[in-house]
Amino acid sequence: MRIDVLTLFPGMFHGPLTESIIKRAREKGLLEVNTVNIRDYTTDKHHIADDYPFGGGAGMVMKPEPIFRAVDDLITKSGRPEKIILLCPQGRPLTQALVRELAQEKHLVLICGHYEGIDERVREYLVTDEISLGDFILTGGELPAMVLIDAVSRLIPGVLGEAESAEDESFEQGLLEYPQYTRPREFRGMGVPEILLSGDHEKIRQWRRQQSLLRTLQRRPDLLKEEDLTSADRELLKKEIT
Repeated sequence: MRIDVLTLFPGMFHGPLTESIIKRAREKGLLEVNTVNIRDYTTDKHHIADDYPFGGGAGMVMKPEPIFRAVDDLITKSGRPEKIILLCPQGRPLTQALVRELAQEKHLVLICGHYEGIDERVREYLVTDEISLGDFILTGGELPAMVLIDAVSRLIPGVLGEAESAEDESFEQGLLEYPQYTRPREFRGMGVPEILLSGDHEKIRQWRRQQSLLRTLQRRPDLLKEEDLTSADRELLKKEIT
């Protein structure tokens, strides 16, 4: 997969792109991430990428010309991307289902918004999708872009060490993940549930399913509405509620 990031601050991406899983994915040739400085596509000597909003108002607005030029250049060099995504508060929330959708694409372009907003013509004539991390305000779209890249990269085949590791995580199966334990067996008087030491894989599977259901009920009950629950699942939740 190739991801091009249009940003006013490419230096912000150095750390996240050169550490951990994303670093290994790039070294394996499974993921290519390029940062594009929007200011490189301005035409004035000061490389100005923003201007005052028509109609007045506080703050500045990102200009359309350098963004369109940057995308045009990318298309000329590497072809038209499947999606051109604007990271902004108005977009649809980034969920695991959306991450799975994006992970199927071969080429994504991410545009990091800044200042008070971006010229509406970028939205209308260039952007195919708008994505938000949630209902809160950030300085710009750089941090959301990093989160999106991290989430998507984990689903690229061969990126993670074990094929099942991504499938068992929270949200991947619609529920929050069950509790996890490792050595030592006893730590400061705290033990490990005996079922996990039993060696009975079916009982362990059942316990983990039950724990996922209970944890989801306690912390994110809204997720249960979308889950395909068995009769045993429903009975367990009914007992917990009553």
